[in-house]
Parts: sequence; C-alpha cells; structure tokens
Amino acid sequence: MNIIYFSGSGNTEYCASLFSEFTGGKMCSIEDKEEAREIIKLSETFAIAYPIHYSNMPFIVKDFIKENGTLFKGKKIFLMATMGMFSGDGTGCGARLLKKYGAEIIGGMHVQMPDSIGDVNLLKRNKQTNRAIINSAEKKIKAVSEMLHKNKLPKEGLHFYNHIAGLFGQRLWFLHHVKKLRTALKVDSNKCTGCGFCAAHCPTSSLVLQNGKAALKGTGCTICYRCMNSCPSKAITIIGKKVYEQCLFKYN
Repeated sequence: MNIIYFSGSGNTEYCASLFSEFTGGKMCSIEDKEEAREIIKLSETFAIAYPIHYSNMPFIVKDFIKENGTLFKGKKIFLMATMGMFSGDGTGCGARLLKKYGAEIIGGMHVQMPDSIGDVNLLKRNKQTNRAIINSAEKKIKAVSEMLHKNKLPKEGLHFYNHIAGLFGQRLWFLHHVKKLRTALKVDSNKCTGCGFCAAHCPTSSLVLQNGKAALKGTGCTICYRCMNSCPSKAITIIGKKVYEQCLFKYN
C-alpha cells in the first residue's frame, strides 16, 4: 500500500518506511508536494501517516489536506498516527477532516514512539526504554501490515469514545497553548553559529538567517521539533529553556 507522511524528527518517517516495506508500496513525504499529489491521484487506496502534537494533527498536515481537498474524494484511506505518550483520537483527527472532502476511512492505527520534545526533562526516557518502545512499534506495524493483507483493518482512534478521550483528555486543555507555541521558538544567539541547517530543513520555511543568526519568521511554525532536535549547537528551544536530549530518530 502506498503511503504519504509527514515527519518532524524522523519517528513517523521510520514507521512509514516499515509500513511501505511490509505492504509493498511507495512512500513519499508531503513536503514533496508534487510527488505526494501524484500518489494520491494514482492510488485508489493508500495510507497517510503523521505525528500527534497535543492530541492533534500537525498544522502542516491539515494545510496539505485542505489545499488538496478535491484529490481525496472517493479515496480509501488508512491512517497511522505516531505519538510520544497519549493521543486518544490521533487518527480520528485526520479522519474527520478527510471525510469532509469525500474520503472513505478504512482503518487506523496508533504507534507509540520515543518522545521528540527534547527541552522538557520530564518527558525523557533512557535509551533502553526507547529501544523497547521502538521494538514494540516495529512488531505492531508488521502485525497490522499482515492484517491489511487479510483485509482485517484495525480502527484505533476512530471511535466516538476515542474522540471524547482526545478532546477532553488533552486537546481542549492545550488548544490556546499550542497556538502560542507557534511563535514561542527561541534561539540562543550565544550558541547559534549561523550554520543555516535549521532554516534549510524547516518544513514550513519559518526559520531564516538574520545577521548571521537563526530567527523565527512569521507564525507558520508547525511545532515539529525538527530544528531543535537537529541543531548542531543545541541553540533552539520551544517549550523549555534547555535542550536535554536531541531526538532526531534517523541519527540515533
């Protein structure tokens, strides 16, 4: 099954690559917009994967779906949502939006992965625990892929009680906070070397170099933590004031 995805720190990309391998399909990031659109156009059935931020979809994923709404009409879509701890209705968030554009949601799965918020010490786990989480994720994706081959589709996150859990368990509490986080990114000018890596790899082009230092531009930040987790100087934070651990999966 083909799969399009968004991944900030690499967790979702890794899960999408396993799903693609196990189901024999192509994979493409929504950052490669033209290729992602082609996959949607050419696929009657496909999957979409994204991380969960505060029990909600990333802004960049919502925007992609809205911008390409007409392409989803009549498509059968399987949803995969990755998360650090809790989401409730992570796949349900995508399902409700896609249904507005005429898509049919055929199933969903939630996959726990290591938390990518590296500037909050309370969320950090040791490497042994994270390895165990990844091992469980790998087994789950393989098992679900086998279910798909047998046309037995999980419905994780798609039920009404999941919606209630996600809405009242977290989303409503953090709705205003998340909006503020879109402009909360901070750059320590004493640490920043002006290498430009963050600006070059920001998925929403929200970072630029000004006077040789990284700076936030506008309100388009999707809070994916890619910049913080990949900054060579550990100069970027969003929630906390210090980088405790960088969680860029592909480099772990």
